[in-house]
Amino acid sequence: MSLAPDAAARLMARALRLAEAGRCSTHPNPRVGCVLWREGAIVGEGAHLRAGEPHAEVHALRQAGERAKGATAFVTLEPCNHHGRTPPCSEALIAAGVKRVVAAMPDPNPLVAGQGLERLRAAGIEVEVGLLQADAERLNRGFVSRMRRQRPFVMLKLAASLDGRTAMASGESQWITGEPARQDVHRLRAEAGAVLTTSATVLADDPSLTVRLPAPETGAWRQPDRVVLDSQARVPRSAKVWSEGARRLRVTQPAHAAAVVPAGVETLAIEADAHGPISLPGLMPALAQRGVNELLVECGPRLAGALLAAGLVDELLLYLAPALLGHEGRALATLPGLSRLDQKIALRYTDVRQVGRDLRITAIPEIA
Repeated sequence: MSLAPDAAARLMARALRLAEAGRCSTHPNPRVGCVLWREGAIVGEGAHLRAGEPHAEVHALRQAGERAKGATAFVTLEPCNHHGRTPPCSEALIAAGVKRVVAAMPDPNPLVAGQGLERLRAAGIEVEVGLLQADAERLNRGFVSRMRRQRPFVMLKLAASLDGRTAMASGESQWITGEPARQDVHRLRAEAGAVLTTSATVLADDPSLTVRLPAPETGAWRQPDRVVLDSQARVPRSAKVWSEGARRLRVTQPAHAAAVVPAGVETLAIEADAHGPISLPGLMPALAQRGVNELLVECGPRLAGALLAAGLVDELLLYLAPALLGHEGRALATLPGLSRLDQKIALRYTDVRQVGRDLRITAIPEIA
């Protein structure tokens, strides 16, 4: 039985929904879903849930059993063709007797990069690529960024009053936004590969930067890596951000690289540049090399401005509270050197919604 284009799109959409199950748990691997269709019915489906565990295709093939023979596999990412923590999915599909594979997108990982598709074709399997590709790339935007650009997808999170103030002049900022907005930020942390902040934020607020949400069905959240820009090695060993439960990274200048840190904390030495005491463009590839797909930045106005000025922000998430803090409050972002309107950093709204009493505005930089 052949499939109409709209039916094929529905099956791929189902595979994408399955892949969503790994949104907070597959890091650093991509989120992948698979649906096996044969003779008018779904005979197997699955999703990749954690690095080191079976991939989506394997789960679907196990569910289908003998019914996988002659089936069409709808998979959101090109099946892998290399031995990593798990065997190649291309070999598993061939061994199961699948006759056709529809992949939403090719794998940007150089270890795969079309090899999986070619292996399937060489085995006589019909292959199609590109169905709902934009949706698949959006789901794995961090993985795609790390593979294609050698840097994470950077999300800058800010919370401000309606008049654009992130804190009082004294530095008091807890809490501008309400509990629903703060819970929304915890969800962002759960999805991110790492959370980045500065020594100034740690010294002022002593945040833990952990995910504190009701436990999922799996029993516990994967905590994101915690990265602290600490150019002068000022953050004390007692800071909550150094608590165990996640990979922790202190980024400092080479002159301070020997400063003592708690056990298990990695030190990364990076020189200063025109954007600040630590080169932000130099930091991003280093995080990518450590497997960070999506980087959530929670910081004050100086780092926010530096990231925006350096063109490193891929998405801005601004939580606006229905309150006014006055002109003496701290600004949203420090952007020195802007004297003319044509120097502005232009953004485009992609989403605006209410979260509790607050507004969450999602915007991306306009590309000239």
